Parts: sequence; C-alpha cells; structure tokens
Amino acid sequence: MKRRDMLAAPMLLPMAAAAASGSYAPVKTDHGWTQSWFSETFLRLPEDLAEATAAGKRFAVVFDKRGCPYCVEMHTDHLTRPEIADYIRERFVIVQLDLHGSREVVDFDGQALEERQLARKWRVTFTPTIVFFPDTQTTPPGRSGREIEVARMHGLLKPDQFLGIFVFVAEKAYADGTGFLAWWAARSRS
Repeated sequence: MKRRDMLAAPMLLPMAAAAASGSYAPVKTDHGWTQSWFSETFLRLPEDLAEATAAGKRFAVVFDKRGCPYCVEMHTDHLTRPEIADYIRERFVIVQLDLHGSREVVDFDGQALEERQLARKWRVTFTPTIVFFPDTQTTPPGRSGREIEVARMHGLLKPDQFLGIFVFVAEKAYADGTGFLAWWAARSRS
C-alpha cells in the first residue's frame, strides 16, 4: 500500500487487537503511559539528535503529563496501531518528557534545566505535544530547541493526521516553508 493510500485508508485494527500482539502495548508507569520503544537517554538533547541522525532516523521530543486523557489516548490507541507504530519506530527516535517533571534536560543551546522549565522555554502548553527536529546538527551553536524545531504537534490529532505529521517530517515536506496543515489539506485533496 502506498503511503498516500495508507493515510487515506481508515485504521482497521482496533486497539485490543494491536495490544494483544504485545509489542504494541503501552507501558503503564508511575507518571502515566509510555511505549517500550521510546528512547531512554541521559536527556542531553544534542547527543540524542546526533545519535538519531547517525542511525538514519529523525528525532522528536514528546511532552505529556500524568492524568492527561489525550496522552492516554495517544499511548493506548494511536501508538498501539501497527501501521502507526511501525512507521514511527522505523524512522524516528522519540524521547518522552513530563510537562511538570523535574528531571534535568540539556537543551540544544547547552542550558541544563528541569523538564518543566524546558517546556516553558519551548512554549509547550498542551499535552501531548510532539516537537520535531532537523535530521542533522547543522544549526548554529547556541540555539534552543524552540529555535531549531521543524514541526510541532499541539494536542492530539486524529489517527490519520497523527501518522501524517510523522510522514510530513520524514519526507521533509516542511523544507519549502509549507506548514503541516497546508500540506495535509493539499495531500487530502489529491
């Protein structure tokens, strides 16, 4: 199935069927939900980006929070669908941060701060928010993640659009200045 067809096709596997396979099931933690395939790092974002790039993958940071019903839906529905999870796992490295968390994170500009401080610095106000970054570290030093991001998902999208934003980034559709919504509208018409 072509990617365009995959985006237009309805998602056929219900959550229970995907979760039953085991590899797509979300993991419950003290802070909410996560995916077993999300990257566990030292939260030094420049290093995480370099490692993702070296592996031929794109890098993204997802902010969520405990008790957020949309975050639960993202983890227990969207990310349990094989067609979504497989596409992301093959092409992206994802680091998960807590909107109100206190773990230390090193931003791309070298500043070390708590997760909640980084969220404020990057102007993250909705959960889930996924921030996508360039596939190389060619940006001038001293720029924060907010300054170098290439796309952002504010709040939860419908499953087809959720997958769509990952396709948008993987295909570098942002490179000509097109935003995701314009790209999505044009793609939906074709």
